[in-house]
Amino acid sequence: MIKTVFAFVIISPMVAAAATSGSWPMFRGEPSLCGISSDKLPSELALLWSFKTEKPVKSSAAISSGRVYVGSDDSRVYCLDLGTGKSVWTFKTEGPVESSPLVLGDKVFVGSNDGFLYALSAADGKLAWKYQTGEKIAGGVNYVIDGTRTNLLAGSYDFKLHCVDAGTGRSNWVYETGNYINGAPSVADGKAVFGGCDAILHVVNLADGKEARQIEAGAYIPGSAAIAGGRAYFGHYENEVLCIDLAGGTNVWTLKVREAAFFSSPAVTADKVIIGGRDRRVRCIDRATGKELWQFSTRGKVDSSPVVCGNSVVVASDDGRLYVLALNTGKQLWSYEIGEALPASPAVAGGKVVIGSEDGKVYCFGEKR
Repeated sequence: MIKTVFAFVIISPMVAAAATSGSWPMFRGEPSLCGISSDKLPSELALLWSFKTEKPVKSSAAISSGRVYVGSDDSRVYCLDLGTGKSVWTFKTEGPVESSPLVLGDKVFVGSNDGFLYALSAADGKLAWKYQTGEKIAGGVNYVIDGTRTNLLAGSYDFKLHCVDAGTGRSNWVYETGNYINGAPSVADGKAVFGGCDAILHVVNLADGKEARQIEAGAYIPGSAAIAGGRAYFGHYENEVLCIDLAGGTNVWTLKVREAAFFSSPAVTADKVIIGGRDRRVRCIDRATGKELWQFSTRGKVDSSPVVCGNSVVVASDDGRLYVLALNTGKQLWSYEIGEALPASPAVAGGKVVIGSEDGKVYCFGEKR
C-alpha cells in the first residue's frame, strides 16, 4: 500500500456548494455531493432528443463542454453531443456501467461492474489507463486536488475505498470497510465521507487514508451522503434520514418514517434537505431541525437523487415520470411520462436535464424549440 501526504485546499463548510454554471461534471454536481445546480430551467421543459443504448441506463450522466457522458448496462460508456444527442464516441468495458462518470480536465473517469476504474480521453474515448479493484464499482467517482496533482476516490464491492492518482492510475492508499460500498464518497475539509453495507458512516483522512471516525448508522447505507456545514446528511435502509456532526461524531437529528428505505442521495440547500424514498415519496426536511416540511407522492419508488435548481426540484421515479417540483411547497410544476422506471439521477446544466431510463434510452429535456 502506497501512502502519500497531501496539502489539501479546504472549502468553506458553511454553505452547500453548487455545480458550476453550464456544467454537471460528476454525480451530484460537485465533490460534497449536495445536488445543487446554479443554472436556471425554463418554465416548461420539452423533450429535445433521446439516444438508445442496448440495455438499461442506471448510470447518472455527467455534462461538460457541450457533451454528455453516461454508462449503460450494455457495458459501454457513451459520449453524446448535448445539443443533438448524437454519438461522439463509445468505449466498451467488460461489465455493466452503473457508475456515474467524472469529467475532469481532458479525461473521463468511470467505474464498471468488471471491477476496473477507467481513465478515458474526453475527446475521443481512448483508454489512458485502468485500475483494478477486487469487485464491481457501482458508485460515482469523486476527486480531490492537492495543488499539484489530482487524486480519485472510488468505492468498490471489494469492501474498499480506493484513492488513485488521476495522472498515472497508481494507488495512493486503500481503506477497508466491513462490507460493500454502493454509493459515491463525498469530499470536504480534507475528509472523505461515505457509508456502506456495514451500517457505518466512515470518515477518512484524505492525506493518508486513515480512519478519522466511524459512526454507527443503525442500518446499511445504499446511497451517498451530502456534506454541508460540517455535517453529513444521508438516508439508510431502515427508514431513517440522519444528520451527523462530523467533528463530534454525534447525531444532530433523525427523521424516522414508515416503510421508506432510502436509496436516494439527498440534495442539501442552505436550509433544506430533499430526498426520495422507497415509499414512493419525495420529502423536504428542515436542515436545522429535521422536521418534515412537505411530501410529494409518486406512483413508484424514488431511488433517483433529486437536484435543486433555483426554486425547483428535479427528480425522477420508478413510476416512469420525471418531475419538477416547487422547492418551497413541493407542488408539481411539470412532469413527463417516459414510461419505464428511472433509477438514474438527473444531471442539470445549461438549462437542460439529462437522465437515463430502464428502457435503455438517455433523454434530454430543455426549452421548447
